[in-house]
Amino acid sequence: MKVQMNAVHFTADKKLLDFIQQRLNKLETFYDKVTGGEVILRVNNKDGAANKTVEIKLLVPGGTLFSEEDAASFEAATDAAAENLRRQIVKHKEKTLIQTH
Repeated sequence: MKVQMNAVHFTADKKLLDFIQQRLNKLETFYDKVTGGEVILRVNNKDGAANKTVEIKLLVPGGTLFSEEDAASFEAATDAAAENLRRQIVKHKEKTLIQTH
């Protein structure tokens, strides 16, 4: 899956980008028709530990799936967003199957 990654006001290291790519590649096991995606990494000025935000947008036939999560680390936020997207993908896949039958 082709994913464009953007880090806002900082440079993300290769290890983090590889981690995100691996998480998103796992989503293809649930639905192989994902055409692409976009990831935005952002450090917030919020108080508290959950100041890292990950936004993930996946392009699928018939729509766009989106998830945004805050956490103490980009890895934790990526895990939460990927799990949210996994649920959305399953719902989207079921909906498309119903429409084709």
